[in-house]
Amino acid sequence: MRVWAIANQKGGVGKTTTTLALGRGLAMRGQRVLLMDLDPHSSLTRAFGLPAEPAPSGVLDLFDQPTAELGPLVRETGIDNLSFVAAQTALATLERRSATQPGLGMALANALARGGQDYDYVLFDCPPTLGLLMVNALAAADRVIIPTQTEPLALHGLNGMCRTVDMIERSRRRPLPASVLPTLHDKRTRTGNDTLRQMQETHGDRVWDDAIPNDTRICSVDELVKPLSAGQYPGRGLSAYRRALEWLLGCDRVQMEQAA
Repeated sequence: MRVWAIANQKGGVGKTTTTLALGRGLAMRGQRVLLMDLDPHSSLTRAFGLPAEPAPSGVLDLFDQPTAELGPLVRETGIDNLSFVAAQTALATLERRSATQPGLGMALANALARGGQDYDYVLFDCPPTLGLLMVNALAAADRVIIPTQTEPLALHGLNGMCRTVDMIERSRRRPLPASVLPTLHDKRTRTGNDTLRQMQETHGDRVWDDAIPNDTRICSVDELVKPLSAGQYPGRGLSAYRRALEWLLGCDRVQMEQAA
């Protein structure tokens, strides 16, 4: 099992779209994929048609009951090989609870250790804030993927996220590779191209040498949650995500070879 955390401390960079697109691509390859929605806004959960109210069972149960089993919380998506665990709005209360309830920092890692054996990949859709949920995801992850808009203000969020990854890596004392995925790119604009170049110059091999373009076909998530057929990557955006997935899988192969 490989665990990827899709994370950025800045909102609006395409985290949920990236989680869905990469999960979809892995499922098309025959991999058994579990998506976990860690964001109280529940965008990924709603993408699969599950309303926020009444509150569904989901991620919060793993924090409420430290020995809760993952299996009963998993929902099918209608896409072969792709399942998900729902978010609940009450996840926003976890920060207050963490001050008085010890042991929450490894809740996700412990849940996967107990019940993650049925999956080849687990993808965390993280909230856009550095707190208990993101720290849980980074503590459990084998790789963090940082979607980042190609616009100047997004560079500050990227720099902060890279510092967070380095801090978590030191704390857990094992590697946490970071892969930066440029998103929402408009190659017609000088600002977008300059920002992409600066991102690549500053962060080097961490950054994909291409970018996910703006594509209205994936602005709404309808294309991302449709049942799949072989070779189906409609639109520029999903085609770019297919190439990005190839890059990420290559990064993982290198990481595992180095570890061996």
